[in-house]
Amino acid sequence: MVMNNPADQRAADLGKYIAETGSTVRQTAAVHAVSKSTVHSDVTKRLALLNPPLYERVRKVLEQNKQLRHIRGGMATKEKYAKMK
Repeated sequence: MVMNNPADQRAADLGKYIAETGSTVRQTAAVHAVSKSTVHSDVTKRLALLNPPLYERVRKVLEQNKQLRHIRGGMATKEKYAKMK
């Protein structure tokens, strides 16, 4: 698929990165130097229209990350208090 719009190309690049690495929206935003909002809107809205098969792969990764979010938060809190001791 040829994309002339830079935003469309960015959405495809972000989607490929998430699908290949399983990274979170925050991690992806940091690597690609864009905001979390940009990553989220690109991979949920723009990518769904541009590349539905890739969108489905990304959606599964995002859903898995959402299910693990509370565990990561708890571990971060545990590490924070361990450093304070």
